[in-house]
Amino acid sequence: MNKKKIINDPVYGFINIPSEIIFDLIAHPYFQRLRYIKQLGMTHLVYPGALHTRFHHAIGAMHLMSLAIEVLRGKGHEITAAEEEAATIAILLHDIGHGPFSHALEHTLVNGIKHEDISMMMMEKLNVEFEGRLTLAINIFKGDYAKTFLPQLVSSQLDLDRMDYLNRDSFFTGVSEGVISFDRIIKMFNVLDNQLVIEEKGIYSIEKFLIARRLMYWQVYLHKTVIAGEMLLVKILERAKYLAGNGEVLFATPALQHFLKNEITESEFFTSDVHLLQFSKLDDQDIFASVKVWVDHPDRILSALCGMLTQRNLYKVEISNEVPNKNRVNDLRERTAAFLKVNKTDVCYFVFTDMIRNRAYNAGRGNINILLKSNTIIDIAKASDLSNLESLDKTVKKHILCYPRII
Repeated sequence: MNKKKIINDPVYGFINIPSEIIFDLIAHPYFQRLRYIKQLGMTHLVYPGALHTRFHHAIGAMHLMSLAIEVLRGKGHEITAAEEEAATIAILLHDIGHGPFSHALEHTLVNGIKHEDISMMMMEKLNVEFEGRLTLAINIFKGDYAKTFLPQLVSSQLDLDRMDYLNRDSFFTGVSEGVISFDRIIKMFNVLDNQLVIEEKGIYSIEKFLIARRLMYWQVYLHKTVIAGEMLLVKILERAKYLAGNGEVLFATPALQHFLKNEITESEFFTSDVHLLQFSKLDDQDIFASVKVWVDHPDRILSALCGMLTQRNLYKVEISNEVPNKNRVNDLRERTAAFLKVNKTDVCYFVFTDMIRNRAYNAGRGNINILLKSNTIIDIAKASDLSNLESLDKTVKKHILCYPRII
């Protein structure tokens, strides 16, 4: 079988699959599942073009890894063929543990279980299947490798994961503020003392990268309509899990049924293969097929929430710097309870508060270091003459208030 395939990617053009093992990993059911999981969850409710998948993103990040390694080799840094393949596998599989509507799922069905840990578990299972050929890739993924710059390409403040998703998400949403000079940044990559650094000439491209990331969070990932859709799905899954836990029979695929019926702790998930087996069968289709059926469920709350999502009659969302006024929240709850004829306990599915956070740069975690002409390094926040760049290192917290539009 010919495994030297070319993928035509709308963002980068033609992408080569570099080796047979990478072809086999892409063909594996764990990875093929990513074709059916949207990269941006509910974002298509605002930007209709945002229907690209985690499969697209993983292939794109793999392509950027090959470009980065070519640049670093060209600057005299030794990267063996085995290291290149391992780093490529690590970036290819970095998101393999994502579930459908991942952030909603992590708050409900697999509560508190991080997708990064599921990715790690899946990679270890694949390593057994591939007779230990992923061991080096797993070490790089975990950051446990002497050539630190290789793990930094996979996960850091300036990793190829972020570079691809900013580029790809801005392309498919049409939000031009997210466009970054990925090719320029990669060409400015260098290594000093085994650390990934950016040559001084690339400083303005890095400034644009950080500002683009901040703008994409407010304009796309944390857009209030996207938040409304995601919070609605969280409440739907919370209600479905509550009903299933109380013996209610709900329509669901076997994989979704497993997580609705069982309260699975983190330790249970990682010590029993049955949970991963069911998780690896979950994708967007499991969730949305159920939501469509639950519109006609006799439980009025589940039915109402699912109707709101399928008809795009989303929550009204207010975002503010201050905690929402308690009296106003209580008033909204009372009016909603009266209008929808639900009791005070169940009104929390329709009126609630939460918090969102945005931090474009975390100087304490894998700094972006600029390599000066004097062969010394300095953090981007100090090297930049942009006065607002240091402010990107602060976590911006905002409060949200959600309630039905009819109130």
